[in-house]
Amino acid sequence: MAVVWSGVRAAVFRPERWENLVADFDFATSLGNARFPNPFLTASGCASSGKELSQFFNLNEIGAVVTKSIMVKPRSGRPTPRMAETPSGMLNSIGLQGPGIDDFLAQDIPWLLEKGARVVVSIAGESVEEYGVLARRLRSVAGLTAVEVNISCPNVENRGAVFACDPNSARAVVEQVRRSLGGELPIIVKLSPDVTDITEIAGEVINAGADGLALINTLLGMVIDIDSMKPKLGGKTGGLSGPAIRPIAVRAIYQVRAKFPQIPILGMGGVTSGRDALELIFAGANAISIGTATFGDPTAIIKVRDETAQLLKERGFSRFSDAIGSAHRG
Repeated sequence: MAVVWSGVRAAVFRPERWENLVADFDFATSLGNARFPNPFLTASGCASSGKELSQFFNLNEIGAVVTKSIMVKPRSGRPTPRMAETPSGMLNSIGLQGPGIDDFLAQDIPWLLEKGARVVVSIAGESVEEYGVLARRLRSVAGLTAVEVNISCPNVENRGAVFACDPNSARAVVEQVRRSLGGELPIIVKLSPDVTDITEIAGEVINAGADGLALINTLLGMVIDIDSMKPKLGGKTGGLSGPAIRPIAVRAIYQVRAKFPQIPILGMGGVTSGRDALELIFAGANAISIGTATFGDPTAIIKVRDETAQLLKERGFSRFSDAIGSAHRG
């Protein structure tokens, strides 16, 4: 989805302020064997492949760009309307619209690498085999930092059941990606909160070879127009994101960190400020993705990054890594 922020005035970013903030603060983090100079990444689907955001800041100023989830073939997406505002959030029903892997590798990846961005490629599929095909294509691409495996997709081989909601299907996808991708690039598996026990799914994908987890994806929701008496979204249902889901993200991250203390976690869900980010970090997130906030302010990720550094320093931290999982101590 290409996003154009018409009429948005970006705040003036002052590099010297950032340099002062990190002069005596180590903001580096890692997800598996992928290292990042700071822990703030874009969220898949909220900035396409970064071209829109590059109008407001240099992409190498953030931890990484997580691309929109890509599939083997081009997709036109779901019927319109595709977005609807909700209290403290929004619903989207984009439907993984995208150019397909061929155009993506030919156009988007070279552009991102030319800009000096660290690149996490998000992949999605309708079958276990499709995930494997995508992983094999990425195996030979130089310059990538990691692969995000978005398993919140319907499995056409299992009557449309979502991979992320079935332990066996989730495990099968990750095993296939691990075999097809090899062992060099870390695999970060994006989990759905629409399950009874997210730690059960987490355990399955970890055992299957995941190097990290992304928590959480959107929640399935619906809004109805009370005048037309019909769903507002063309696809009827959509993914709920924004501040409304942050407490769910904090809970999920906390639960997974408690059960799997060593697994790296990319936290996301309703982060709009440094204070929001601290909640996810203290719950156990090793890094943070910023998504929906960029629709209202394309520089949100920079602002949250700076606020988080300041807040951590005020709390006596000199290394970001020391703050991870603080809510589990004592």
